[in-house]
Amino acid sequence: MDDTVVDWLLDADPALRWQTERDLLDAPATTWQATRARVATEGFGAALLARQDPDGQWAGGAYFPGDFAFDGPEARQPGQPYTATTWSLNALRDWGLDAAVLGDTAARLAANSRWEYDQLPYWGGEVDCCINAFTLANGAWLGADVDGIADWLLEHQQADGGWNCEWVEGSTVSSFHSTLNVLDGLLDHERRTGGRHPRAAELRAARHRGAEYLLERRLLYRKSDGTVVGPWVHEFAYPFRWIYTALRVTDHLRAAALQDGTAPDPRAADAVDVVRRARTDDGRWLQGERPPGRQWFEVDVPTGEPSRWLTLSGTRVLRWWEATT
Repeated sequence: MDDTVVDWLLDADPALRWQTERDLLDAPATTWQATRARVATEGFGAALLARQDPDGQWAGGAYFPGDFAFDGPEARQPGQPYTATTWSLNALRDWGLDAAVLGDTAARLAANSRWEYDQLPYWGGEVDCCINAFTLANGAWLGADVDGIADWLLEHQQADGGWNCEWVEGSTVSSFHSTLNVLDGLLDHERRTGGRHPRAAELRAARHRGAEYLLERRLLYRKSDGTVVGPWVHEFAYPFRWIYTALRVTDHLRAAALQDGTAPDPRAADAVDVVRRARTDDGRWLQGERPPGRQWFEVDVPTGEPSRWLTLSGTRVLRWWEATT
C-alpha cells in the first residue's frame, strides 16, 4: 500500500480508522481497540446514537420509519428509507460499536418494536430472509434471544443451498443477494455466540453450503448459461445496504476464511479480479451509484469520488488473497 493511501484512510472517522489499523496495518489489539472505543463518542457512531428514540427504536419503526406511507408517493419512489431501527443497528454494528453502549436497547425493542409485516415481535423476526439475517446478527450482538430466527433460517434454506427472500411468493431457486445477506448474518452470529446455539453445527454447515452455492457459480455467473448474473456485481458503493457485489462477497469470504481457518477458494479468482480492476492507479476505489433512500446523514462521498470505505474493503480483500494464493 502507498503511504499516502494509508494516511488518507487513517485520517477518517473512528469507525473506519480502527478497521484500517486492524486489517491493513496489523496494529496491536490495544491500538485498534482504543480507536474502536471512540465510535461511541465521536463521528458517525455518536451522531447515530443521538438519533435513537426513547423506546429503543430509530425513526419510530422496525424496518421502515414510523411515518412511512406504504401506499403514498414515497412508497412509489425507487429504493426505501434507511433510517429505521434495523438499518441503524446494522450500521452501528458494522462500525464496531460496543453493544454495552446501547444498554437495555434489546429489552426496549422487545417491548416496543414490531415488524411492519403482521406486527410480529422484533426479535422473533418475520418472513424475509434478509431482514431475518440482519436481525440474527443484531440480536447476537445485543444479547437478545434470536435462537428462533436461527432455526427459521435453517428451515428456509433452498434445495440448491442458498436463500431467496421471494420464497414467500413461491420461488424455489436462490438469490445471490439474499444468500449473501444470510451468510453475513450467520457468520456474524457464529462469531459473536461462539457456537453456543443448540444447532450450531447445523448452522455452520448451512453457512458452508450457502457459500458453496455462490462458489459453484464462481461468485459471478449463472449456473445455467455462464453469463454474468447482473450488472450490480461490478457496481461498488457504500453504504453496501443489501446489494450483492464482487467486493461484498469477496470481503465476506475473507472474513469467513479467517473464522474457519481456511485458504481462499480458487473459484473466487474472477470476482477478486473484478475488485482488482476497479482499483484506480493511485490505489483507491471510486464511489458508485448508491441505492436511493433517506438516510440520517452522509457517511461517504458522492458518486465518482474516491471512497475510503470502498478502499478499505478492496485493499483488505486483495491483501488477503495475494498473501495466501
